[in-house]
Amino acid sequence: MDMNKIIVLLLLCISNPIRSQNPLPEIIESKPLVIGLTEKIKSIQLNETRTINIYLPEGYNPKDTITYPVIYIPDGGVEEDFIHITGIVRYNTQPWIERFPKSIVVGIENTNRKRDFSFAVANLDFVEKIGFKKSQFPAYGGSAKYTAFLEKELQPYLKSKYKANGHRTLIGESMAGLFATEVLLKHRSLFDSYIIITPSLWWGDGSLLKEAPALLKSSNAKPVRVYLAAAKKEEDQGMYDAAVSLRDILQKAAPQVELHYDYLPNELHSTAIHQAVYNAFRAFYPKTIYEK
Repeated sequence: MDMNKIIVLLLLCISNPIRSQNPLPEIIESKPLVIGLTEKIKSIQLNETRTINIYLPEGYNPKDTITYPVIYIPDGGVEEDFIHITGIVRYNTQPWIERFPKSIVVGIENTNRKRDFSFAVANLDFVEKIGFKKSQFPAYGGSAKYTAFLEKELQPYLKSKYKANGHRTLIGESMAGLFATEVLLKHRSLFDSYIIITPSLWWGDGSLLKEAPALLKSSNAKPVRVYLAAAKKEEDQGMYDAAVSLRDILQKAAPQVELHYDYLPNELHSTAIHQAVYNAFRAFYPKTIYEK
């Protein structure tokens, strides 16, 4: 045999030894992995179309009589917090865990979170005190409209189309944590559980914190559960101090407010949400099926 041919054959064997000995398996079926639904709804309150992501729990059957709690995520886009929080919910509701009841998860994709999650203020002078520029907030002060969207449109819609019961949880981090705090103080009855993570209470020069004691006294006395998390204080002492102040205020509202405060010294503002949500459900529901 020609020496050149021998060299070529040897090179082929050396470059692809695995394929020649172990052929790849035949693909029998390939299909998308689906974890939920995406719907677009026209909001009158917000005057825009909003994308809603919905996870229905395992075994969901529109024809049976079972109803489900609903967990709301304002930062609920697919590229935001919907997928990883849905994973936490599904894990904790598996039959070998059963930490809490199977639940519907609703993620609301953002269009302008700074606008939707902030309350109205007279001016933006305060943002420069903490290192932002006014130009970073071209639209703001829309939380009242966003609250109306939840109360008058989204909650009724979900109850009419899906098997939602009256148990509702709101999860908010950063600006969404500011919004969740505002809803807790001003519209407590909209939810019975609040998960508030590293809230941006600096908004409005801390005015919501200043108003909080009076708002708690005047608001609906419906009992609620609140989980409040603060991230590593060395990263942002101001946000840490604000969270501690909110903790102290909410502690005085007992027994109407069942508070679970959690300091996460190993988490940054940007990383706290996943661990905090897991911890929150563990605080609300301390026992799994094998511990009950």
